Amino acid sequence: MLSAHHQGIGMTSLRTRERLIQRLREKGIENSKLLAAMLNTPRHIFVDEALASRAYEDTALPIGHGQTISQPYIVARMTEALLAAGPLDSVLEVGTGSGYQCAILAQLVRRVYSVERIELLHKQARTRMQELQLRNARLKYSDGGMGLPEYAPFDGIMVTAAPEEIPQPLLEQLAIGGRMILPTGSDRDQELLQIIRTPHGFEQTRLESVIFVPLKKGLN
Repeated sequence: MLSAHHQGIGMTSLRTRERLIQRLREKGIENSKLLAAMLNTPRHIFVDEALASRAYEDTALPIGHGQTISQPYIVARMTEALLAAGPLDSVLEVGTGSGYQCAILAQLVRRVYSVERIELLHKQARTRMQELQLRNARLKYSDGGMGLPEYAPFDGIMVTAAPEEIPQPLLEQLAIGGRMILPTGSDRDQELLQIIRTPHGFEQTRLESVIFVPLKKGLN
């Protein structure tokens, strides 16, 4: 049972969330389990209290440290693409950020591993996972571009910041038949890609144009 804070009131109420879900449907999101997870996840607890009233707008919002919580449509688009072939057992998320995308994934896959290079964001996200009792999410303070080879291979990999080129370590950690969803490119020219690993190599598909913060190296 969610607390009153998690359930929300006014601009964070269930009715406000339902309007967001309707907008996502209108934009072409069809996965019913994904939409239910987004309806039931209190996005307002993943942003600063001063921005809580905007949490269910279909827009990205700042979370400090030069990072953002992604636009709900992009969260839905990437998650739907990741799950397009059916349920996944083990998923790696690169860039925990606020933890919102991780919370959505944790409700839809068996296990999710998420890495974050900014320590304060990592700690805040871990606290939110505990509040929501999402025990199948394992968060790690780590340089995301290197992935988590100790838990590989992954059925799915989602990258929530944009490298200029696809990181080779992440390709190597993708299971045969697995798929990776990630933005790539420069600050002003990015595209969302789907990469499927086959027994013979990698198949790449462009999904749409996007804008993400850059994927940076090292810890902070």
